[in-house]
Amino acid sequence: MKQLRHKFWDESIAWRLMITFAAAASAVNVSADGFRLPDQDAFATARGEAFVATADNASAIYYNPAGISQLNGGNFRGGIYGIYLPVSYESPNGRSFDNEKDLQAAPQLFLTYTPDESLLSYGLGIYAPFGLGFRWPQDTGFRTLAIESQLTYLSINPVVAWRILPNVSVGGGITINYAKADIRSGLVWPDQPNDQFRFNGDGWQVGYNLGALWRVHEKVFIGVSFRSSTRVNLEGHTEYYNNVALPPVPAFSNQRVRAETDVSFPLNAVFGISYRPTPQWNFEFDADYTDWSTMDTVTIKQSTGFAPLLPKDIPAKLAWQPAWYYKFGGTRYFDNGWSVSAGYIYSENAMPDAHYTPLIADSARHWLSIGTGFKRHRFDFDIAYQFGIGDGVRTVSGSAPSATGQTADGRYTYISHAVLATVGFHF
Repeated sequence: MKQLRHKFWDESIAWRLMITFAAAASAVNVSADGFRLPDQDAFATARGEAFVATADNASAIYYNPAGISQLNGGNFRGGIYGIYLPVSYESPNGRSFDNEKDLQAAPQLFLTYTPDESLLSYGLGIYAPFGLGFRWPQDTGFRTLAIESQLTYLSINPVVAWRILPNVSVGGGITINYAKADIRSGLVWPDQPNDQFRFNGDGWQVGYNLGALWRVHEKVFIGVSFRSSTRVNLEGHTEYYNNVALPPVPAFSNQRVRAETDVSFPLNAVFGISYRPTPQWNFEFDADYTDWSTMDTVTIKQSTGFAPLLPKDIPAKLAWQPAWYYKFGGTRYFDNGWSVSAGYIYSENAMPDAHYTPLIADSARHWLSIGTGFKRHRFDFDIAYQFGIGDGVRTVSGSAPSATGQTADGRYTYISHAVLATVGFHF
């Protein structure tokens, strides 16, 4: 009995619960390493997100705030990103399972204004740089590690851009960020679908973003952008539920405890160069760095523990790694207002096997995209399709077990289909 008690208190269960939480608080890897949502505009996505040195519509508020200095008068741009995520898992014994939360969406809104003959431009963006979630069946073999996650992360981003010289602009602003996380996992018993651990919390934090755009030559543009890390304190509660006694833990109804945790969302820096051999063509290459090392140690702090099942504080060392995107895209403009774009991204993974969680399904990936757009003096629209596929099947081995011995080991196959639609108005 004492051995069982020690097993419940073992650090591994705290560690695995925290892994589950960190995954959900950060949501899901949708379009890159880790759990970012970089897809904020259909034109940019059609170009493989290679846009920091182009940044010539209102979504530059997100991609490179210096770019709004290229826009005249008032500009509105809004859209939606819809994704289908049929991620699958094959357990070591050969059973297969699919992500059940496979259809999701995220919106974007951008507004800019440049007064006549002004060197300053102003903008406001509302978008979701992180988000979405996963839900796995109860019988995967890792339910005490992960069942379901959902993240809502919204940024309100006012910016100002200054055209210092005719060919040089800088810009920046603050990001007012709201995050809400809801995650669930099995509590201890691997085959008891009625037991559950849940964390639900939300919080606000302020960050900033910066950018610069330099027209080196009439055919060559260089762009850089930087987005600060933000450490969000999520306040809410944990819940435990179990209806089967397993001494020394009795059956109990829902237990609700005040809880909080700090989650560090990573900084991001992008460098890009755009080459425009003629007015009809625009090619760009971007290198995009995300410092996932901020996801190191995360702790859920509860107002009280639940002995002998859970301690008061639940810490975990995640040891994530920085990762890069390498992005290339091109656009062909036609005289009748239409354009066609295509792009490619290679993204590195950020999560080592020892800290792997199915609520992220992280792996190195390839992204292919294509899109078209139409632009007139007062109105424009763009639509893009993006296909993502893992760099082979990711085989996870050696992941740390929960107290009941469940691990995330197995084979994960990643594939996604996404569509973005964006409309713009100029006034």
